[in-house]
Amino acid sequence: MNILIFGPPGSGKSTHSRTIVERYGLVYISSGDMIRAEIERGTELGKEMEKYLQRGELIPDTVVNTLIISRLRRNRQNFIIDGYPRTAEQVLTLENYLYDHGMSVDVALEIFISKEESIERISGRRICPRCGAVYHVKYRPPKVPGKCDVCGAELVQREDDRPEIVARRYDLYIKNMEPIIKFYKKQGIYVRVDGHDGIEQVWERIRPLLDYISSRERSFQERS
Repeated sequence: MNILIFGPPGSGKSTHSRTIVERYGLVYISSGDMIRAEIERGTELGKEMEKYLQRGELIPDTVVNTLIISRLRRNRQNFIIDGYPRTAEQVLTLENYLYDHGMSVDVALEIFISKEESIERISGRRICPRCGAVYHVKYRPPKVPGKCDVCGAELVQREDDRPEIVARRYDLYIKNMEPIIKFYKKQGIYVRVDGHDGIEQVWERIRPLLDYISSRERSFQERS
């Protein structure tokens, strides 16, 4: 089973991706994780990518395509790709690679939330710069306001978590994803899930679909 999962900032796609990976035994491929890892290593490429993120802009297609395709070369089946493709150029690169290697996507799953919800979820996030613990001023506040429960350090807000940056990222997501969603709709594999409500409620909207696809793939392999 090969899955694409995407959604606006704060939609919970990364959280649900981890559940999907555990339940169905898929390989998790995240463009965001790859980009953050490069930034944390302090490479020249990482520094350049960080500038795009701080402005709420997309990383150039050539960079993201290289990261994802190099990862796919190591795991060619049973994957879930989180946050990719995000532009028409990325769709073309991915589809050409899959076609050349006799592969296909089973479902393009979008977890959708409103702009207001996106801003509230992301802008309320606070990070501990010392130990990396993550909090939220509304949904997961620290015991002492502004202080990490684990190490006591002052919590910070990431530059790209500021409300105006989140709003820009949301608008950019909607604009760029419109033709991509149309493409996967034409292929008959696009599914939109309401991402509002809690994690468990949203998962119960996702699970029946993936259970069906998984059982269908198993039946096909058994007949083959």
